[in-house]
Amino acid sequence: MTTTTLTSLPCATLAVDADLAARFARDVPPFKGALLRGARRLTKSEADAEDLLQDTLLRAYSGFHTFQEGSNLQAWLFKILYNKWVSGYRARQCRPVEATIDAINERELARTATGSAEAEALEELGDTEVASALAALPEGFAEVLYYAVIQGYTYVETAEILDIPLGTVMSRVSRGKQRLRLAFAHRAPRNDVTAPRWIA
Repeated sequence: MTTTTLTSLPCATLAVDADLAARFARDVPPFKGALLRGARRLTKSEADAEDLLQDTLLRAYSGFHTFQEGSNLQAWLFKILYNKWVSGYRARQCRPVEATIDAINERELARTATGSAEAEALEELGDTEVASALAALPEGFAEVLYYAVIQGYTYVETAEILDIPLGTVMSRVSRGKQRLRLAFAHRAPRNDVTAPRWIA
């Protein structure tokens, strides 16, 4: 059994690896602040957000050779962040919930039983009626609206983050807004409360 040492690797391989490491160190740090803010929105916990950011950066570093230079680096990094968060969320869903009996209340029990990754992300909107309307949309619509409309990503960036075609993003945004306008039609006659501006 032989072990590969650094000196036994071909010079070309070392040069490519050094070039990738240098590009990563140059190009990725400017996005760390935005990634951390995104991680906070998803996890709602500073410690979990920092863990998610570290996992994202490690995955991005190990897969940086697959990134096509000249394409949208921010969208590529956010796609990794989102996928890491979803993977972690699903892993937590598979584990049994551990809590003392005193710590369990009806709301927490209901959230654990019925929650989804997208639902948790949308809870931050604060308006339960808006969150309910978004949850009632067909599968995939809420997450597209979350990124393209609420977070302000372009349709192209949203398509890259969620790994779906651009046409699907455009269609889901249009049809999702239409459904939400119908859901909030009852608010129109009242001057004090209207549908959220981003639905228009």
